[in-house]
Parts: sequence; structure tokens; C-alpha cells
Amino acid sequence: MGRLTGGDPSLLRRINSAVVLHALRDGLAHASSAAPTLTDLVRLTGLSRPTVEGVVEGLIESGLVVEVRPASGETRRQGRPARRFRFHAEAGHLLGIEIGPHRVSALLSDLRGRVLGSGAAVLAATASAEERLERTRGVVAELLRRQGVPRSTLRAVGVGTPGIVEADGAVRLGTALPGWTGLPLGERLRRSFRCPVLVENDANAAVLAEHWQGAGSGADDLVMVLAGLSPGAGSLIGGRLHRGHGGAAGEIGALHLLGREAKPEQVLSTTGEPLHPLDEAAVARVFEQAREGDRRSQQAVERFIQRLVHDVAALVLALDPELVVVGGWAAGLDGVLEPLRRELARYCLRPPRVVLSALGEAAVATGALRLAVEHLEEELFAVAGTAESGAVGFRR
Repeated sequence: MGRLTGGDPSLLRRINSAVVLHALRDGLAHASSAAPTLTDLVRLTGLSRPTVEGVVEGLIESGLVVEVRPASGETRRQGRPARRFRFHAEAGHLLGIEIGPHRVSALLSDLRGRVLGSGAAVLAATASAEERLERTRGVVAELLRRQGVPRSTLRAVGVGTPGIVEADGAVRLGTALPGWTGLPLGERLRRSFRCPVLVENDANAAVLAEHWQGAGSGADDLVMVLAGLSPGAGSLIGGRLHRGHGGAAGEIGALHLLGREAKPEQVLSTTGEPLHPLDEAAVARVFEQAREGDRRSQQAVERFIQRLVHDVAALVLALDPELVVVGGWAAGLDGVLEPLRRELARYCLRPPRVVLSALGEAAVATGALRLAVEHLEEELFAVAGTAESGAVGFRR
């Protein structure tokens, strides 16, 4: 297709198609539960009836809109019932995948982002990159088989994983997973799908999820902390994800490298010697012993919480968010919220609200699904597309 100009009629058709499709997909065209009619769409969009009718026919041809059969008993004073239409959410599917240290999980949705099914598999923290990728493919294949969904209907795949992720989906630095640093993850996964694959840091994915469907709904300036052995944070500023210049924004777990505080293996030690091995199983034992009343373990947990408070306070001072959401396995610690609230009130000029994640362990996969939804929206509502007929369609 040649370059579009301001007077190009194909551009106007694209704009009109995007306006009508947006109304149908988001259910804004009609206040009642019934699917909208052409009259409803004309009223909402401000377009002429012939324009709306032509756009709807093009959208039906592209597979993005379907006509709804009249309800039994629905009649008009004269003639046949008014034609009604709806967004064809079943025309394709989206996938959100989490690839973490101990498990792989996946969510399958329709084109609205409504979850249809999920799958997960546990793996060892020591699993190699190849083993992790193979397990990911297995989880996806089983989920698609169970839901009866052909792989060819996938329109976008989002992936959330630990590490600093480049724009092309390569992991520039990923210390949490063996063999992850330097892995061209996006490229490797694209071999398994015939659609775009979008890879993002796990904390960044989680903040998108909490803003979309979780505790951060309604807050456009928020921080999501995934509190683990090395806590990371994802941030939204003005409703937009803040990745930083090189995708490393929010790596608060590295603050101890400044040399001003003890390393994590010292913070969590109960013997005076560095905790070894420093893995989640060893840390889980420390937390369990603290719950059972062991004083040294309780002191280690207190140090851990204090470290987390300092890490979060540094980010809050820099970004001044409205809300801090705490997720990750450390979110289950007894009393983690009150120290955070108390210390943030002490350090910060305007303390934010602090809440626990509403999505729990599903946050990263849900955020990955949100990445896929956002990519689809960019395709559906872009006005500089390539559809010859002027209707918004899928790029194959």
C-alpha cells in the first residue's frame, strides 16, 4: 500500500471503521443489554447511516463483527426487526504466559480478554533454559488442546518473565533463571506461534494486571512490588508503563549493591553466617521457623521486611505514586503492610496508599495477557492499516 495522505479516502474509511468497531467492542453503543442497531451506532459515532452501514458490512466480511439474530418475539410495528450487531470476540484468541523460577502458567482468552481457560506446570529452579522453554510449549499445547482451540486462531501472545528485557524480547540480564541472560526469548517463542509475541519483565507485567483487573484499578500512578529474594517493581506513570531507557526501571533489589546495606544472604541468616544456598526453599524455612516462634528467624524476617521498606521508599520518593501494590510470595508475610505504611509515612512527603495484590500468583500471567490485548487494540484501532476494503482486519 502506498503512503497515506490527509485526503486519502482509504484513511477516512479506516478511521470510520475504527470508530464503529470501538463502539461495538466496548459495548458503548447501547445502554441496554441488547446488541446495538445501526441507529444506535449512528447516534453514538456521529457518522451518517450509509457510512455506518457500509462500515458494518465490511467488518462482518473481515470476521470482526457478526449480526445477532432477533430474540424470539421481537417485532417492529412495521416489517422485520431492526438488525443488531456485536463484536465477534470468538473470532480469535489471545494468550498470556508467565515463565518463572518454579513454574510456567498460561491464560487463554477471547479477543476481549475474557479468560476461557488456564494451565500451569511446576519445574525446578535449576531447570535449564531449554527445559523451561520446552515446558512452556507443553503447557500451551495442553491448554489449547483442552479448550479445543486451534493454534492458528491465536492473534497475539504476551509473556512475563524475570530479568531486564529488551524491546525485541531478548533477556539482557536474567539472574533468577539459569541460562536466561542473553536468551533471545521473543525470537525463540515466535517459532512456536504464527502471531506477534511480546515479552516483558514480570513486575512490569504485574503492574499492568493490577491496573487492568486488580487492586490498582482506577489509579494511574502506581507501583507494583514483586517482593521476593530480589524484589522488583513495575510502575505506571500517568497510566503508561515506565520501563526506563533500557528496560531496567524498578530493579530495586539491586540497591544493596550500593554497599550501604547487608546483602540478602546476610539479612536472612539465622546463624551469623550467610544463608546458603540462597533460594526460596531456604527462605521459606526461615519464614516457617519464624511463625513457629524461633527468635533468630523472627529477627531475620524483621530485617527482610525493613529492607523491603527501604527499597520501596526509595522508589516512592522518586516517583510519588498514588498507590503501592505488594505482590509476590513475600506479600503473604504476616504484618508486611503496617511496617510499609508506617515507614513510608516517615520517609515520604506524601505517603501513598499501600495494599496487597488482588491477583496473587496470577498477576504476571494476567499482565502478559494484557500485553496481548493491548497489541490487538493497536491493530484494531490503528488508522494507518493495510486493509484494502477499508475495514479493520487482522494482519496475517
